[in-house]
Amino acid sequence: MTAPSTFLRACGLSELETDTPKRVELDGTPVSVVKTEGEVFAIYDICSHANVSLSEGEVEDCQIECWLHGSSFDLRTGKPSGLPATRPVPVYPVKIEGDDVLVSLTQES
Repeated sequence: MTAPSTFLRACGLSELETDTPKRVELDGTPVSVVKTEGEVFAIYDICSHANVSLSEGEVEDCQIECWLHGSSFDLRTGKPSGLPATRPVPVYPVKIEGDDVLVSLTQES
């Protein structure tokens, strides 16, 4: 039996700018929260290829790009779409309650 997901407040929805990642830390885990294409996504904030923050990269077409080497990760699945990254990064469930963006550190992928 799986334990129920615990959602933590990451930020306010009003704090998010479209296609601009926001780095937050939840229980010691770095997370990038992104509002794009009418949805909000949460993805582990560290590139699987190099130890750099994904939230410093750009967002386009539901992908977040690592600024250091140019690998992009799908915000829905965490899968890389090009080299040099070959390993996915975790993505997390998101709920919106009022102005609160809530994230569960239970991985979706």
